Amino acid sequence: MTPEFPSPTGTHDPFAPPPGCPAHGLGLGPGGLNRLHEAEDLSELYEQLREQHGQVAPVLLHEDVPMWVVLGHTENLHMVRTPSQFCRDSRIWSPLLEGMVKPDHPLMPHIAWQPICSHAEGDEHLRLRGAVTGAMSTIDHRGMRRHINRSTQRLVNRFCEEGRADLVAQFSEHLPMAVMCEILGMPDEYNDRIVEAARDMLKGTETAIASNAYIMDALMRLTAKRRARPEEDFATHLINHPARLTDDEIGQHLRVVLIAAYEATANLLANVLRVVLTDPRFRAQLSGGQMTVPQAVEQSLWDEPPFSTVFAYFAKQDTELGGQHIRKGDGLLFAPAPGNVDPRVRPDLAANMMGNRSHLAFGGGPHECPGADIGRAIAEVGVDALLMRLPDVELDCGEDELEWRGSIASSHLVEMPVRFAPKPPQDVTQKPGRAPVPPQRATWQVGTPQVQPAAPAPAPQPVAPQPVAPQQPAPTPEPVRPKGAWRRFLVWWRGY
Repeated sequence: MTPEFPSPTGTHDPFAPPPGCPAHGLGLGPGGLNRLHEAEDLSELYEQLREQHGQVAPVLLHEDVPMWVVLGHTENLHMVRTPSQFCRDSRIWSPLLEGMVKPDHPLMPHIAWQPICSHAEGDEHLRLRGAVTGAMSTIDHRGMRRHINRSTQRLVNRFCEEGRADLVAQFSEHLPMAVMCEILGMPDEYNDRIVEAARDMLKGTETAIASNAYIMDALMRLTAKRRARPEEDFATHLINHPARLTDDEIGQHLRVVLIAAYEATANLLANVLRVVLTDPRFRAQLSGGQMTVPQAVEQSLWDEPPFSTVFAYFAKQDTELGGQHIRKGDGLLFAPAPGNVDPRVRPDLAANMMGNRSHLAFGGGPHECPGADIGRAIAEVGVDALLMRLPDVELDCGEDELEWRGSIASSHLVEMPVRFAPKPPQDVTQKPGRAPVPPQRATWQVGTPQVQPAAPAPAPQPVAPQPVAPQQPAPTPEPVRPKGAWRRFLVWWRGY
């Protein structure tokens, strides 16, 4: 998941260079500043900017709109944790107020202010964010993990008999949506169409607005249904929260949670699986027990955070950050990707980061991702269950043949073809439930046994005289052997 990152719904591709741009491919704009959207390799560009400008660097967005990109780990944390100096309210952004940012700017769907917790501040943020986190706190995490496993088995059943699959299109793009639809309370809405709509929204295609309308229609129907018939799901708890959100607020926040969780977790799943399939040392550590799947997920969050940048924070006053003078109204990009490789934090990028959760993948401060545990659970359980079903899965192409769809915000793997020995499908029709409790043992006793009153002895009966046998010497009793630990345990267990 991401720090409350709203999805784009415009008709422009927010990450593609404008067609016909005379400076296309040059990467430099006015003042010699780099255009982020024209960079062929953002990771390399970030390191060049770090070397030239330090931990905070000036850059240009589409249409040469100025912006700061925060490269340092410490500086990113300071920005997101200091709401007195920086906020998410784009209505104070100077380029917007000065008319530099037009209504049809490709990044407006990301940056335009909306009445949601991602952009709100102060008491309004506390009200909206409190409703979201309150609903999050009601999620049954054990039940959620069972559902993730069951959804994984269903997805694997679709291709396990073929011996080949694309783990992006057939797995990592589907599992997060299946799980989130269940959590929100609309499992019947999960299908190929809603997955396609979510992907279309995030690409910013010509049909993005229609795809957004399709998803919002499903969420508003869910809101109306839960108003009339509450159930134990996220939507119901969001509706019933004391903050008393309106139906429109409910729908918009369901959209933020659904799309943010979907995109981030789809990227995370694909990234972890790619490393497992392409790095023999990584897979050997995983198979040999030196690394667990949760640790592998955490390592991926360091090396390849699902979102490389998040749009955007804005300076509420003149201040200084990373040695740069930031003016009131300036915009700044929160940048987990360069922040996670800050040499001051990771001087050796090859060093293992197992057990270290101080990465920036889930943000921080008031707008920190409220569903980080959900994203982690989907990745951990999904990867583990997939590898258990297909232990011999291998990449079905060269590592250098893999392709990504790059952007300022993230890098999304296009496809990941794999092969494996065909497997039979598993029965996943039975929902997991609690095992029946065995009946209590009649001999079970805790504490000192109660003394039962002795029954009255029966009256003596006359006995016929028996011949007296010659008396035999009494056998010598065997010495009593002390009870060992195992015999003492059996006596305690059996109750005698």
